[in-house]
Amino acid sequence: MTLALLTAALLMGFLGSPHCLGMCGGLVAAFGLSMQEVSPSKRKALIATYHLGRLMSYSLLGLIAGLAGTAILAPFMQGNSLPRILLGLVLVFIGVTMLGAPFLNHLERVGMRFWQFLTPLRKKVFPLTTFPRALMAGLLWGFLPCGLVYGALLMAVVGHSVTTGAMLMFAFGLGTIPMLVATHSTVNWIRNHIGRLRLRQINGAVMVLSGLAVIALPIMMSAMHGGGHGDHMNHGGAPMEHAMMSDSGEVMNHDTVNMANMGTMTDAEHAAHIQEMNTNTGSELPNNQHSDMPMATEHSH
Repeated sequence: MTLALLTAALLMGFLGSPHCLGMCGGLVAAFGLSMQEVSPSKRKALIATYHLGRLMSYSLLGLIAGLAGTAILAPFMQGNSLPRILLGLVLVFIGVTMLGAPFLNHLERVGMRFWQFLTPLRKKVFPLTTFPRALMAGLLWGFLPCGLVYGALLMAVVGHSVTTGAMLMFAFGLGTIPMLVATHSTVNWIRNHIGRLRLRQINGAVMVLSGLAVIALPIMMSAMHGGGHGDHMNHGGAPMEHAMMSDSGEVMNHDTVNMANMGTMTDAEHAAHIQEMNTNTGSELPNNQHSDMPMATEHSH
């Protein structure tokens, strides 16, 4: 399950990056303008450094989200299907968002207020001519408001662990890198192909279907388990019931035959039958009890 979630987060970042480019594009352009005075080799190293900072920031946010989800949801997730159901609902929500539903727009506006609050700190990282500044710029970049980032954070919340939450956000950040480090011509090529082939919408539909499957799986397993248990009870109980009925039937038939036979006996035959029973019983009794048997025999006569 964790590998499937990481793959979903990676694809979510890659196929959603054209949307993010509209907001991140201006920031990337500003970073590029501030590095005009450095050599090409150092420029590449600085770009890698601020992307590393961004991945670190995403991982930190994922860790916090995973910690919050574990602390809040763990008491309700013991011995039930709630973890899978919540995960399925989150996947459906993200998929519908990727299909174009504006569910996270309001959350983006709230995030924009925090981003503006960081403005004085963001100004201090320019120009990006040193690696500490580039790293700090990447760390701050991770807090740029983005609906897809918030969707990925929802996955981290229901990821069942702190480590999984951090890994999911790291994978999501990796998926966004190709679009953000590409040249202008490559960006246009990627954007056109993703848009023309509707890969974002396809990925959204796949995530919706995956979420529904995750929700339905525990319900189907529970139903199958219940039916199998009932069959086992029926198969297990039938032979015993049949045996009990068979045994009781044989005993009742035997007693009925004896009673019928005794009812047709004459007085002499009846006395002889009692004599035979007393004789057999007496042979099985201890020696000190044989003396009582003649009295029983005489009494029968």
